[in-house]
Amino acid sequence: MPICFRAMPTEIARAHQRGELDAYGRPPEKRTADGSSRIPCRHCLTDVTVGDEYLVLASRPFSRLQPYAETGPVFLHADTCPRHAESTEAPEMLLKSSQMIVRGYSNDERIIYGTGAIVATDRIADAAASLLERPEVAFVHVRSATNNCFQCRIDRG
Repeated sequence: MPICFRAMPTEIARAHQRGELDAYGRPPEKRTADGSSRIPCRHCLTDVTVGDEYLVLASRPFSRLQPYAETGPVFLHADTCPRHAESTEAPEMLLKSSQMIVRGYSNDERIIYGTGAIVATDRIADAAASLLERPEVAFVHVRSATNNCFQCRIDRG
């Protein structure tokens, strides 16, 4: 099953970089990367460089509100950055962690119970492809295994 890793859409990233409100109706917080922890940008899918400014904001990567529309913190470069090219290969950003959550969602953007699993990062593509072979799985989210933060989306290629 061919798959496609997809970053946050550019129009959403640009809106937040212009200061538009986040999923909680608050302006993004601007900070400077100090090297104390990784700051993975959800648009270019690379880490923010020490000394560069970034945004922290509440993100809800779903088209509408409903009980399964999870909201959580994400990071973005404060300045514009190029969107990560859609690819069949896992972005390097994901491989910097030892494991991630991979979870399937239905066409109406609801979690499909039994699809969520913590997987080694070198197995993300295989786990997502296996889930996407199931007709009831419309897309997959990759989320932090330690904090459940949204990382990127995987669709059928």
